[in-house]
Amino acid sequence: MTQKKALVIGGGIAGMQASLDLADQGIKVYLVERNPSIGGNMAKLDKTFPTLDCAACIITPKLVDTGGHKNIELLTYSEVQNITGEAGAFKVKVLKKARFVDIDKCTGCAACTQVCVLKNKILDEHNEGMGKRGAAYIPFPQAVPLKATIDPEHCLFLTKGKCTMKCVEACGPGAIDHEQKPEEVTLAVGSIIVATGFKLEDPAKKPEYGYGVYDNVITSLQIERLLSPSGPTGGEVKRPSDGEHPKKVAFLQCVCSRDLNTNIYCSRYCCMQAIKEAILLKEHNPDVEVTIFYIDIRAFGKGYEELYNRAKDEFGVNFVKGRIAEIHEKDDKSLVTIGEDIVGGGVVESKVDLVVLSVGVAPVPLPEGIGIEIPVWRDNFYRAKNQYVDAVTTDIPGVFVAGCAESPKDIPDSVTQGSAAAMRASILLEEK
Repeated sequence: MTQKKALVIGGGIAGMQASLDLADQGIKVYLVERNPSIGGNMAKLDKTFPTLDCAACIITPKLVDTGGHKNIELLTYSEVQNITGEAGAFKVKVLKKARFVDIDKCTGCAACTQVCVLKNKILDEHNEGMGKRGAAYIPFPQAVPLKATIDPEHCLFLTKGKCTMKCVEACGPGAIDHEQKPEEVTLAVGSIIVATGFKLEDPAKKPEYGYGVYDNVITSLQIERLLSPSGPTGGEVKRPSDGEHPKKVAFLQCVCSRDLNTNIYCSRYCCMQAIKEAILLKEHNPDVEVTIFYIDIRAFGKGYEELYNRAKDEFGVNFVKGRIAEIHEKDDKSLVTIGEDIVGGGVVESKVDLVVLSVGVAPVPLPEGIGIEIPVWRDNFYRAKNQYVDAVTTDIPGVFVAGCAESPKDIPDSVTQGSAAAMRASILLEEK
C-alpha cells in the first residue's frame, strides 16, 4: 500500500520549499533537519544578490510557514539512520537527539541561555565562529522551532557532573531535563527528497592563504555574519585581531574551486556573493578600499551583470584578474598579498587589513550505510538521471534531490529545484 507521505531530508531553503509545496497539496511531510533549527545557510546571510534584499525578510516567512503548516511535522536536531523498502513504501529510522530540553514546555524565553555559566565561551556555529554562545543556546532569534538546546559536548553537568545548574533555576516552565535520552522513530513514507545542502570546503587546504593562522583571513560566510545586524558585532565589520574597522579589504575568488589540487568545479555563486559583500562594505564605509582578485567573473543570472557593473561604476570596487599566490602577515597584523595581474601584467603586491576568502562549496552527504546509495558525480554531488531535462530524479525510484545536494547553485535555483522535486515526488505518490 502506497504511503501518501513524504520525507524531506534537510531544512535549508530547498528543503523548506519542497516541504511547503508537498504540504500545500495535502501530503503529509516529515522534515528532518540535523541542526536545532531549520533555515540552513541562508539564515546566516545579511542580504541577497542581485537585489540586495534583506535575507531575513525573505527566509523568516518561509521559516514560519514551514514550522506552522498543519501537514508538516518537523524533526529538528534529528538524523536519518536507515532507509529500507521501495518507492511508495519506504521505512525510515530517524534518531531524535536529546536536546535536554522539553520542547513542549520550552517557551523560547532564552532565560537559560542568559545564565549559563559558559555563556560567551563556546564558538557559535551560526556565526561561523565569529561569535560565542553558551552550552544552553538558541541558534538565532528567528529559529524554528524557537526552543533552547543544551550542548552535550560542553555542558558542565553532562560532561563532568559539576555545575551550579543556573539554567534549571532560571527556567520558569521547568523545561530543562538533563536526563533526557535520544529517541528513535520509524516513519513510513512513499517518497524521499534529499536536500542536504552544502558546507564550505576547508580553506586550510590552501595553506598559502594562512586561514586559521592569520586572524584577519576570514571566509565569505564569516564576513556575512559581521555584516549582519543580528551578527556578533551588530553589523560592524571589524578586524578579528584588534576590533578595528578595516580600511583595505581584499577578496580572493575561487579558493578551493576551479583548482586541480582541491576541487575542479566552479561553485557558481561565489563571484556574485563577493560582489554583493564588497558593495555592502562600501555602503557601511564609503572610504574602505575593496579589491576583488578573480579568474573570471561569472555573472550568469538575471540582474547579475548589472550588479557587477554597479560595483565598479557606482561603488568603486577594484577588480584585478589574477590569482593571489601567497599571503604574509606583518607585525601590525596587516596582511601582504602577492599575486598576478593578468591584464596589467606582472606581480601585484598589496598591503591590506582584511582578506576574505571566497571558499568553494562541498556536498553534505547522507551517512554511510544508510541503506540507499544515490549515485554521485565525480565531484561527489548527487547525480540526477538526466541533468538536462530532469535534474531532480535519481536512479533510485522514489528518491529525489534538490538544492546544493545535487550541485552548487544560488538561492533562486535552489528554490526552483525544491519545487521541482516536490512535484516529481507528489506525482509518484498519486501514481502508486
